[in-house]
Amino acid sequence: MKNVLIINGPNLNLLGGREPEIYGNDTLESICDEVKAKASELGFDGCEFFQSNHEGFIIDRIHSARSDKCGIILNAGALTHYSYAVRDAAAGIDIPVIEVHISNIYKREEFRHNSVIAPACEGQICGFGKFGYILALHALNEIIK
Repeated sequence: MKNVLIINGPNLNLLGGREPEIYGNDTLESICDEVKAKASELGFDGCEFFQSNHEGFIIDRIHSARSDKCGIILNAGALTHYSYAVRDAAAGIDIPVIEVHISNIYKREEFRHNSVIAPACEGQICGFGKFGYILALHALNEIIK
């Protein structure tokens, strides 16, 4: 089973219209299409995207990924900076989680410089726009070999 789950948190459903100077002009749907194509090229059997503006739904989806996914790519949005519950969900599963951010969180407001989720992840990729998801796919592919 080589299925990957890509989780996007609060407000990422607004990509393409929300602060394009920070997040670019691509919609979440267009990013999803590109990432799914790359996942197929890399030999993943499946690539599922999930987006929610609700913390509990994200936690539930992380938990359920244990049974049918080889790893998670997680862009938790603002939950990155304060959700110990999402952090604990990532730490509580036995599949790798890679944290991704479209913007460079370290070049932004001070409160964005801290990720409470990062210590529960294999690694963190930020600042490369939508390409961060592709980089995370490559990393996950190496981790699960």
